[in-house]
Amino acid sequence: MVETNQLPGAEHTEVGSYFVANYPPFSLWTQDAVKSDALPALMHRPADVPLGLYLHIPFCRKRCHFCYYRVYTGKNADEVSEYLDMLGREWELYSTQPAVAGRPLRFIYFGGGTPSFLSVRQLRSLVERLSKVAPWTDAEEITFECEPGTLTEPKLRAIRDMGITRLSLGIEHFDDDILELNGRAHRSAEVFRAYQFARSLDFPQVNIDLIAGMLGDSDKKWHAAVEQTIGLSPDSVTIYQMELPYNTTISNDLLEGAGQFHESVADWSTKRRWVQEAFDALEEAGYSVGSAYTAVKDPKKTQFIYRDQLWQGADLAALGVASFGHINGIHMQNLDNWGSYAASVQRGEIPLNRAFRPTDQERLIREFVLQLKLGTIRPAYFRSKYKVDVVARFAGALNSLTNDGYLRAADADQIELTREGLLRVDSLLPRFFLPEHLNLRYT
Repeated sequence: MVETNQLPGAEHTEVGSYFVANYPPFSLWTQDAVKSDALPALMHRPADVPLGLYLHIPFCRKRCHFCYYRVYTGKNADEVSEYLDMLGREWELYSTQPAVAGRPLRFIYFGGGTPSFLSVRQLRSLVERLSKVAPWTDAEEITFECEPGTLTEPKLRAIRDMGITRLSLGIEHFDDDILELNGRAHRSAEVFRAYQFARSLDFPQVNIDLIAGMLGDSDKKWHAAVEQTIGLSPDSVTIYQMELPYNTTISNDLLEGAGQFHESVADWSTKRRWVQEAFDALEEAGYSVGSAYTAVKDPKKTQFIYRDQLWQGADLAALGVASFGHINGIHMQNLDNWGSYAASVQRGEIPLNRAFRPTDQERLIREFVLQLKLGTIRPAYFRSKYKVDVVARFAGALNSLTNDGYLRAADADQIELTREGLLRVDSLLPRFFLPEHLNLRYT
């Protein structure tokens, strides 16, 4: 959801959410819906939809100044082990629910925080415990997020032995001054060392994350980062445009006028230009742009099953403090406080905090806006699943995008954004929202 100060046309990067991760906005989710909707949803076997598993590993060496996730930087080894035990217990609780019991896992995602913060022993113990509950051997994709400075060759070897198919390196930038200014824990030397280790172990897919518009960035530094990325030749590159959600260090500083971060984040037109220049360079190097954020070297081999399945309504059992899941058509989020999360799991309860039951119309809009981030939509998918002609249903919004130069085609066969539309797609998505969902706080 785009909040009031981030509506299309606003160029300065203000505090507020920009990236659309779900629909309707999270602010509509309630605690009452846990009892009325989420827990009953777990008691029924769902239709034939894929099931994925998300694990939130909330530990980091440092908290980045732009981070708004639930992470911890001061936990000791015993506390980390306690948390991993809670993850195991939570998965065991889910395995008793009819909505999950006996279903194969199609995809698994280790997110954070920093999953690679864990030691080799902790990783092996966690995977062994979780895979005893539900075997992972048939999963099509297992993604593991990494911070380069936490990686050693033995740890990467252990990660590879876990069956990881997609290693995602949170590099963000190669310039050490920018990494320092934005609170990143790693430096460029660790990036190159970790990347070479990863390549030597023959991971099926290695992804590099970049962020356009970090504090202190410039044309020269950004172009150098893109060149260094291409030089490494990763299987895929994910590029985000820097935003300032509430509850980040930078956002709090700006709202309080403290002045710690006197260097502002680049404006949206600059960030879009930098992403465009990165896409141009990647395409020249043989990559294909696959979404508003991704370029892939070989589209036939490189997939994003976690993303694509979720954007088509797959089920997701989400483990860990503050994690987001989706079961039987119900959105749900875990308790977002360490103490309450731990207490709930220890009581033998699935630790849910809030939930939301979307209507059929809201589910349609959710899938439509999320899939529009791919740049191309096939209306036949929605005709088959929802019995709706989306070209007619969203004619007003589609016409407005065409008039503004953001839409190339909208007919029965295909809806396709222009490159300019793709680069600003998150700011365009509210055009498809229901009126009651406009100008709401997203989180």
